[in-house]
Amino acid sequence: MNRTRAQAIARISSPILLLSTIVFSVHARAEDLKVNPENGNNTFTAIFDAPLGERITAVSSSVSCDIAYDEKSATASGRCSVPLTTVMVDNEKTKTEHFRDWATNKKSKPQACTFEAKFADIKLSEPLAPEKSAKFSADAPFTICGRNRSDGGKEHVEGSAVLVSAESKTIRIRARVPKFNRDAYQIGPKYTDGWFARVQSLAKVVAEEGEIELTLFARPSSAQHSSR
Repeated sequence: MNRTRAQAIARISSPILLLSTIVFSVHARAEDLKVNPENGNNTFTAIFDAPLGERITAVSSSVSCDIAYDEKSATASGRCSVPLTTVMVDNEKTKTEHFRDWATNKKSKPQACTFEAKFADIKLSEPLAPEKSAKFSADAPFTICGRNRSDGGKEHVEGSAVLVSAESKTIRIRARVPKFNRDAYQIGPKYTDGWFARVQSLAKVVAEEGEIELTLFARPSSAQHSSR
């Protein structure tokens, strides 16, 4: 009788144990990470340096990212965005307002505009580990105020990720987007109402091609929710 009962319990327990093992292994392989735009220690920097004009620097600390990291394959997928209204140009109000006009083409409100990048299955050179830098390189689609690149292409992104704190599972991400062309996203005076008369005078002053640099700190989404 006891043997029969034990066999029945085993038949019931086995599927439960198997399911628990599968669930645990899924959680071990994948983790949802978040870059919190309110932390203030994340930076977005875009530099446009014209040989015969000005060196213009646009910065923001309000970078938001949602990332799914697969520990088993050492790959990451997700999206990052920067609201236009958080971007400051050369720390000057007038330049910042002009940049907002150029980005929106004065056809939408700055509050509705974001710089956004999406990425899928970016492969790290090695799994994340404490104080070990893992490199990555990928091509990702960008949108500016909802506009894709005019030729339908993607931006080349390269950088590194390192687990700076095993206890808090904080990951520092450094990324670089070289040869970013603002004209490919129709950011500029010639696309903006009221700026047409100034196009010629500004042509050599503001570079069309620049570079974007990002320094981000990502933590598990669950940890950020629990700390609130």
